[in-house]
Amino acid sequence: MRIYNTLTQQKEEFNPIEKNKVRMYVCGPTVYNYIHIGNARPAIFFDTVRRYFEYKGYDVNYVLNFTDVDDKIIKKALDEGVNPKEVSERYIGEYKKDMEALNVLEATYHPKATEEIDGMIKLIESLIEKGHAYEKNGTVYFRTRSFAEYGKLSKKNIDDLESGARIAIAEEKDDPLDFVLWKPKKEGEPFWPSPWSDGRPGWHIECSVMSSKYLGQQIDIHGGGEDLIFPHHENEIAQSEAASGQGFANYWMHNAFINIDNKKMSKSKGNFFTVRDILNEYSGQVIRFFMLNAHYRSPLNFSRDLIDSAHNSLERILTAVDSLEYLLKNHKLNEAEVTEEEKAILLEAETLKDKFEASMEDDFNTADAIAAIFELVRLANTHCNGQNSKTFIMSMNENIIMLCDILGIKTRKEEEILPEEIEKLIEERQIARKNKDFTRADEIRDSLLDKGIILEDTREGVKWKRK
Repeated sequence: MRIYNTLTQQKEEFNPIEKNKVRMYVCGPTVYNYIHIGNARPAIFFDTVRRYFEYKGYDVNYVLNFTDVDDKIIKKALDEGVNPKEVSERYIGEYKKDMEALNVLEATYHPKATEEIDGMIKLIESLIEKGHAYEKNGTVYFRTRSFAEYGKLSKKNIDDLESGARIAIAEEKDDPLDFVLWKPKKEGEPFWPSPWSDGRPGWHIECSVMSSKYLGQQIDIHGGGEDLIFPHHENEIAQSEAASGQGFANYWMHNAFINIDNKKMSKSKGNFFTVRDILNEYSGQVIRFFMLNAHYRSPLNFSRDLIDSAHNSLERILTAVDSLEYLLKNHKLNEAEVTEEEKAILLEAETLKDKFEASMEDDFNTADAIAAIFELVRLANTHCNGQNSKTFIMSMNENIIMLCDILGIKTRKEEEILPEEIEKLIEERQIARKNKDFTRADEIRDSLLDKGIILEDTREGVKWKRK
């Protein structure tokens, strides 16, 4: 398996620290509002990475944190006249609802920043002892130049950073490049006692502490959106490695941005969408399928036309599985052994499964993996019918379901019970067709269409779907 490592800017063979185990940390949301559609991309992608590792037999320890103390959370709480904890807990709950709709599995651990303050204080104390941090008037800063490799992830030159920095931002700093590890409280803000001041941690220190607590000092994979490369992940590396004296993460993976109609998402431009907005129009499965149709390191353009196209493509897969399961339930299939012709087709299906795995093991190329699934669907649509052996139909069906499941795509349509009057009309139409009363059959079909029900006469029988 080869993974593109942002640190080295090349694909590398994946070699975990412990055999058959993966330690993976992904930066989670700041919980002050519903997550936007851009936040959904890392959630879906790294969930897929986790699923594939598990499919290959790895024991995955997957940590995704919640930043539940932040200026935005505090502002939201002040605006609403509530406690910041009430805001963060509310939106953690909403985040979990969105993840359930997107079929994103719960992480092994979901630590919250406010519950890890003691660990942050200990790490800051260690950095001060080693000369990598200092305190000024209750604020603790990381001494950036004390870490010789600063900039190795983002490929930024420290001298170039210095020329662009402004000391006026915080004149008490020893160096304009130094960043905050701990800051004193302001009026009305939540705070915790520390050796330096009553206050709260800086953002970057959170992930270093939560990662080391739940995964150990050194981890296999650290992930997130490409907007986190600098300064967040760069600062994580500096403070973690300065404290431990060893490497932090062996592989750094970053997904690209999402644009809306080829433009950067922005509230001021009116093209800002939350996941909840999109879920009002499309299922979570469509959103997930849409996201995985592009390679994670490629920018993804979100538009109504493209997501409609994803919906139609996903329907082809769901319809294929639905047809195969209809055959298994409603046809008296041949119980005899698989024929030679069927064996040849199953061998071709096995080749497509290998193609799927090869795509996933080439830096998690989900777009090519999905293409392999479509080839499998085409194979099933071409060769599966009521004359086949039961074993053959079951095998074809299980292959499609298994590969989709690795991507977190549910293949069974959610069963919907039609109103009794609709069921009776469908039954009446079937009787009319049997009696060759095609005029009445067409009348019923048109009537159901007006009610939003589309009928399809297939070789497996009549099926329906909503318009």
